[in-house]
Amino acid sequence: MVRLILVCLCLLIGQAALSQEADQPSGTITIDDSAARDAAIAVRIREILAQLEGYDDVTVSVSSGIVTLRGTTLDSAAVTRLNALAGRVEGVVAIENEVTETADVVRRLDPAVDRFVNRARQFVAFLPLVGVALAAFLAVVFIGFFIARWRRPWDRLAPNAFISDIYRQVIRLAFMVGGVVVALDILGAAALLSTILGAAGIIGLAIGFAVRDTVENFIASIMLSIRQPFRPNDTVEIEGDTGKVIRLTSRATILLSFDGNHIRIPNATVFKSRIVNFSRNDERRFVLDLGVAYDTDLAAAQALALETVQALPFVLTTPAPAVWLEELGDSAVILRVAAWIAQHETSFVGAKGEAYRMCLAAFDAAGIEMPGPTYTVQGLPADKPAPAPRPAPAIAPAEKVEVQEVKAAAEQELEQIIETERAETKADDLLSPHGPEE
Repeated sequence: MVRLILVCLCLLIGQAALSQEADQPSGTITIDDSAARDAAIAVRIREILAQLEGYDDVTVSVSSGIVTLRGTTLDSAAVTRLNALAGRVEGVVAIENEVTETADVVRRLDPAVDRFVNRARQFVAFLPLVGVALAAFLAVVFIGFFIARWRRPWDRLAPNAFISDIYRQVIRLAFMVGGVVVALDILGAAALLSTILGAAGIIGLAIGFAVRDTVENFIASIMLSIRQPFRPNDTVEIEGDTGKVIRLTSRATILLSFDGNHIRIPNATVFKSRIVNFSRNDERRFVLDLGVAYDTDLAAAQALALETVQALPFVLTTPAPAVWLEELGDSAVILRVAAWIAQHETSFVGAKGEAYRMCLAAFDAAGIEMPGPTYTVQGLPADKPAPAPRPAPAIAPAEKVEVQEVKAAAEQELEQIIETERAETKADDLLSPHGPEE
């Protein structure tokens, strides 16, 4: 460690020596030497220093062309300048610079006080121009804010209120920047604008990285409010969460689950996720799985199930219902029944439940067995016979229930909750029931 410090000191000393040598005159040394020449050199250097500020305490002596400088200056930069000044005088052979930096507090403070006084005077003289520049800035900003307050052009151009507010903010920001440009041009400091914009860009970049998630959510909110992949009260599935849409805010999408819980999903997640909208199309299909015994006439069972579903008043004829064999189960053959309803008029869960009820009643009336799982129990005593199977309960003849224009009570309550919450938070909602659809 000590060796390293010594090496560094040697390098610094060598560099200082080289710089001193570089400051020395490099011209040809004449063989003539006279006191008159030395006096002329000294007089010329004194005249030069007298015209410069900060060299009042510097003395000059010349002998055989060698200039010796002594005294004090205000700073080290002034000391360094002496070598360059003296070396440019004709006839100087070498320079001995013994000038040091002064430690006199009063002397060092005098230039600072003078500079402060001069700048204060300049500022006072500059005040009328500053007032004009400030007035121009305020006038430009006022015009921008006045234009931004107009509702007709921005509300008509924007797809929703959120985007129109963004338009207004952009107008205000543009006029503020324009006001700054006008003010700086009046002050003659337009070149300062590039520095300000550069600093603002760097600060904005740093802030953008710091609040990246917030910025991402904000941009996603803009895109979702324009595209509107769902409407208020739509039933959607996002990232595995299913519920009815309450509202879209500038940060998150709010759903109401069928359990009555609020689900808040960040808009950045919503924008990048797979969205299943169950409410966008009026026609929606429900599916039933019915198990029949292996010895059943499958063609007759399919025809009966299809006829039963087609007879339901809420089932649409187009698309038409269908029945097919889905799979062979352990104890039954699975028939899959599919039918379509107008879900905006008919409760989906109510229609599915009614279809199940009518198909079970029709199969029971036709004597079609619908067996359950079969279990074999080992280890019963030989003298104790197995209990007789319990007879299946008789199913009364089914009566059709009109559900075509009836919503399930649970769905109606959820819709009422959503309408109430939307009425309370209408100002924060970016969705529009009559806005453009994606």
